[in-house]
Amino acid sequence: MKKIFFYMTLMLACTQIQAQKDFQGMAVYESKTQAPKLEGMRTNRDITPEMQKNMEERMKQMLEKTFILNFDKSASIYKEEEKLDAPGQQGGMRIMMNSFMGGGGTFYKDVKSKTYTVDKEFMGKEFLVVDSLPKLNWKLEQETKQIGGYTCYKATAVKEASKTDFRNLRPKNNDDKDKKQDEKKTSGETKTNFQDNFEMPKEIVITAWYSPEIPINQGPENYWGLPGLILEVNDGRTTILCSKIVLNAKDKVEIKPSKKGKVISQKDYDETVIKKMEEFREMNRGREGGPGGGPVMIRR
Repeated sequence: MKKIFFYMTLMLACTQIQAQKDFQGMAVYESKTQAPKLEGMRTNRDITPEMQKNMEERMKQMLEKTFILNFDKSASIYKEEEKLDAPGQQGGMRIMMNSFMGGGGTFYKDVKSKTYTVDKEFMGKEFLVVDSLPKLNWKLEQETKQIGGYTCYKATAVKEASKTDFRNLRPKNNDDKDKKQDEKKTSGETKTNFQDNFEMPKEIVITAWYSPEIPINQGPENYWGLPGLILEVNDGRTTILCSKIVLNAKDKVEIKPSKKGKVISQKDYDETVIKKMEEFREMNRGREGGPGGGPVMIRR
């Protein structure tokens, strides 16, 4: 009898270990970023209200995305859901803008080794960013809410704003813009760049909602480190909300990092992007255009 009990316990333990090993899930996330309002900003005086409305609508569409997170106990891949380009929309421009708006490529996270790998395309070149996962000092709160039937707990953290993620741009207040204009008048400059309407904060406050009912420390993008799957993240302008979860589906997804592109650290990639954008800005200095086509110069 003791032998039978021993073997039954052993089989149960093996079954549980195998179940943990085979555990896999899929979560769908809807990402939305508040598009900046062009009204009141110093833009090209030739832009009509109708053109301005169309530009705002296009920006809104670019800032609404759907992502799929496939995960197991230790790793995950996060990728934008593939969609057909709209008529007249250039695929190359979409890819480049995706790299600025939190998209582009496959984002692989390994929470055991605390590393991530993401492939990005920028200015016609492919990069493979490999680096350590950012460590956020999460503050766990008691507040709860329901997301898709799961009980979620609130957590907050402060993180450094990425200078190559344009979703972090915040509109400047009027006092800052007026001061900038006064400085330009004093120095004899007569042109204003559209980008002068915005500024990049040093830090941003993150609010996350995680569910211990799905006991893995994964989440969308590079968010991780909480005692449960992160189902919602907000940084004040961007909200990433889980809309669907499927656990232990019959068909398994291979979770592994991409291998295409030149291997580079996050710091080196950011420096490369910033340098190229500064060159691009200088090259277009003096040209008139719209916010969708690069810097906007205004003649006075």
